[in-house]
Amino acid sequence: MALQSPIPALRIDADRLMGRLMDLASISPIEGGGNSRLALTDDDAAGRDLVVGWMKDLNLDVIVDVVGNVVGTWNVGHGSPVMTGSHIDTVRTGGKYDGNLGVLAGLEVIQAVQESGHIPSRPISVAFFTNEEGARFAPDMFGSLVYVGGLSVEEALDTVGIDGARVADELERIGYNGATPCPGVSPSSFVELHIEQGPVLEQIGVSIGAVTGVQGISWQELTIEGQSNHAGTTPMSMRCDPAYVASSIAVFVRNLANRYGGNQVGTVGKIDLFPNLINVVPAKAVMTVDVRNTDESLLAQAESEIATFIAQIAEAEGVRISSRTLARFEPVEFDSELIDLVESLAKQHGHSVHRMPSGAGHDAQMLARVCPTSMIFVPSVNGISHNPAEHTSAQDIANGANILLHTILALAEKKDF
Repeated sequence: MALQSPIPALRIDADRLMGRLMDLASISPIEGGGNSRLALTDDDAAGRDLVVGWMKDLNLDVIVDVVGNVVGTWNVGHGSPVMTGSHIDTVRTGGKYDGNLGVLAGLEVIQAVQESGHIPSRPISVAFFTNEEGARFAPDMFGSLVYVGGLSVEEALDTVGIDGARVADELERIGYNGATPCPGVSPSSFVELHIEQGPVLEQIGVSIGAVTGVQGISWQELTIEGQSNHAGTTPMSMRCDPAYVASSIAVFVRNLANRYGGNQVGTVGKIDLFPNLINVVPAKAVMTVDVRNTDESLLAQAESEIATFIAQIAEAEGVRISSRTLARFEPVEFDSELIDLVESLAKQHGHSVHRMPSGAGHDAQMLARVCPTSMIFVPSVNGISHNPAEHTSAQDIANGANILLHTILALAEKKDF
């Protein structure tokens, strides 16, 4: 028998959810309406304190683990909990909804069920995971990776960020160096609500995305060392120019992605030149390369082609190139039963629904290692995210939160996990 919500007429309080989203967004605002709340900064601490306060207002049992992941649990029923959640850290030029929606919608789900008087058969947990963005400490999905045992606690705590800060020191400084060990308790299932962060749902006019999985991700940092020299007196044929090499790699990555087509994407998002002067051939360039694909074999092929090109251009230009892996995750497929459940509930509630992979990484892909997992997407206006202009309509937010509500209610009645 297909899973069903035990109280299909129940709805979340959309105004209350939007109010919490705006209250969290009032911490670390930036020009244009977005947020800059890098992981384990003072602003992150303020956001954490606000959300933990809301958890306690709902009488949730709150734990903080050794890498700062926070889990609030409504301890009702029996067995392992159904978990939802996401993250509240942002990139430096982030929006109001990325990550935050998944956490605060989880709190709204619990509050709506509490107010209805219904007691689920299983506990329900809401989590926010440390440093999901990877914008300050690599890799991304950092906290959830430690939570499921994919990264050791020791290595995580010793990670040094882009500003030279160490995770263990920052956790202690902001008061979120918890005592609960990792790996954490595996939930019975995990469902994450998230904005799409892309243009597909809006372009095809669909309300709900039933997410089938997450693309594989390969991040690397390249350090290119050449010869600093005078821009006017050094002949072009005698240069060892890291800027030229970095630019050539960026063009190669773009052309490779276009050549592969399909779900292949490639990005050079950061290039730093030293000494970074208008009239000096640089001595060094440090750059990042981000390639992603839903197909592991194609992703590995792309990595191989890029590595070959890097070796060839290093020899041709007379530079030295060293590489450092920042993140490498294989593609993830979500649980087919949970995907079907999201799709079925969306249709039952009168929404159009589209099955789709996620191009961005999410905490759900880490939880998929330990329990049945799925995601729910809602449209992003103009497909914009990681940008202060990031926006999702209040109606779409309510639609997604209501599907999350009934997905969690259905899973909380499931006996055979």
